[in-house]
Amino acid sequence: MAGARQPVWIAILFIVTGLVGLYGSFTLIIERFALITNPGVPLNCDINPFVSCGPVIQSWQGSLFGFPNPMIGLAAFAAPVAVGVGLLAGARFARWFWVLYNAGLLFAIVFIHWLMVQTVFVIGTLCPYCMLVWLFTIPLFWYGTVNNLGRNFGLPESAASFFRSALKWTWLVVLIDYLVIVAIILSNFPLLLTVLF
Repeated sequence: MAGARQPVWIAILFIVTGLVGLYGSFTLIIERFALITNPGVPLNCDINPFVSCGPVIQSWQGSLFGFPNPMIGLAAFAAPVAVGVGLLAGARFARWFWVLYNAGLLFAIVFIHWLMVQTVFVIGTLCPYCMLVWLFTIPLFWYGTVNNLGRNFGLPESAASFFRSALKWTWLVVLIDYLVIVAIILSNFPLLLTVLF
């Protein structure tokens, strides 16, 4: 059974966040190739001792499943772009599709938070393109999930109505997520702002 029609802005959000995620992932793949071909040359994203993607790319955390993490991003971020374009074209998807889509969003949000913890507490450097991916995965997950709870999971109408109403306040959850990450970064890199500005 086809699901409800989705708001146009949700489709646009999926497309924009997916495209930026693809850009970040693609750029990290290029940087990895540069590291392989010129191992001694600093990468474009090696900005200072605190902001540098080289150590992250070369870490075991940067290839958690035996291949570079950005390859996951290249495949995964194509999904919200395709879904967003489909929604703009008037497509309606079944509940099982949205459940699988949200499972992918859940994997993404857990994975980027795990990577954030690893880069801050274990590796000790911040990867700028990784942070770009984090920045856009967070609203993709929160807005996508709340929208699905309100429109696509077949919840009882009282619960679905609550989540549809909550959608306009989802920016607060996104903001809190951002602020927690910023606080963690600044508490572990207290000199970061002095180096950047």
